Amino acid sequence: MRLMISFSALFASITLLQLGSGGIGPLDVLSGLQEGFSNAEIGLLGSAHFAGFFVGCWWAPRLMGGVGHARAFAAFAAAGAIGALAHPMLVNPLAWAAFRLMIGLSVAGCYTIIEAWMQARLTNSNRGRVMASYRTVDAVASAMAQLMIGALTPASYMSYNLLAILFCAALFPLTLSRQLQPVTPKAPRLRPIKTMLTSPLGAAGVIVAGVSSASFRMVGPIYGDEIGFTAQQIGYFLATVLIGGALAQFPVGFLADKLDRRKVLIGISALGILAAMALAGQSGLGYFGVLSVAFLFGVFTYPVFSVSAAHANDFAEPQKMVELNASLMFIYGIGAILSPLIASVLIEYFGPSALFVFIALAHVFLVGFGLYRMLVREPRQRRTPYEYVPRTSFTISKLIRRGKR
Repeated sequence: MRLMISFSALFASITLLQLGSGGIGPLDVLSGLQEGFSNAEIGLLGSAHFAGFFVGCWWAPRLMGGVGHARAFAAFAAAGAIGALAHPMLVNPLAWAAFRLMIGLSVAGCYTIIEAWMQARLTNSNRGRVMASYRTVDAVASAMAQLMIGALTPASYMSYNLLAILFCAALFPLTLSRQLQPVTPKAPRLRPIKTMLTSPLGAAGVIVAGVSSASFRMVGPIYGDEIGFTAQQIGYFLATVLIGGALAQFPVGFLADKLDRRKVLIGISALGILAAMALAGQSGLGYFGVLSVAFLFGVFTYPVFSVSAAHANDFAEPQKMVELNASLMFIYGIGAILSPLIASVLIEYFGPSALFVFIALAHVFLVGFGLYRMLVREPRQRRTPYEYVPRTSFTISKLIRRGKR
């Protein structure tokens, strides 16, 4: 019982962290538009966020080893609060990019520490239900964060202050826990080139997943604003995609365990192209029509990462799976860092539909590359179980522990 209470404290920290960090992305878009930022400058904020996230994933295990879990978590949470509070003090796109880098660093560091703490408490008897709860909490909190945008006034000190308070509140459940701090885990080695050679299609899939999800989450509010959505409608639009993606994990996972995973990956990616193109040419759909297609867009594009990761794990030795999954997160970050800036520049020149044309083209590449890989490589007979993998930190690979069966 005490163990589950300890996990509840970690989940509470995750929820507050997601609410604070998830709300700042769409708030920055609407605030930037109100302050006269160009679309490219707003896209730079999203790219800066993922650059900070990438650095945080690498640095957090090393900081934990030096000062311990609780102190490291406090430092990262403080960085997120400072980044949020500083926005109204210096209204400049380059300054905001620096603040978003701090927030990305904060989110990655906090997730790494929470997941390292969870890893130390997991056993074979509780792993299944704890991980299911973790995924649910992460997905629900992420969707709730998008809905907050309807209640936050753009370019307002109060709005950024509220998000900073959520960052600070995330400190309480974890730092006040009476559980002993676990031993600092060894940081997984990153071998992205080796991972690309082990599974070229798996690596390509996670890059496309990074391009698709990062450009949508960071630039999607610009699309919503330019087609005439209110702030509240933009929140519903963003949340609908995330909900669709979360709900799709179970049926897609079932298919990925029963069929050739390359066919599943090609199939959902092809359907994702259709959904993206429908959103690109949304004229005449109406608001609820756009929401319906957005739900399908989430259903078909968000499981791409987990299917790609499962496919890559089929070709890895069991003792190398943690290293491989950490490398897949690294590769995902490559697509996630570049795509918001590229998507925002395309919107600047070609209008809001360019966002989903860009995403559709990424999936066209994945479909074509998947068909090519089916011609040159036989399907793997040994199969690892499909897992819904949150894109949180390199440490998530240790929590999943693929190849359990």
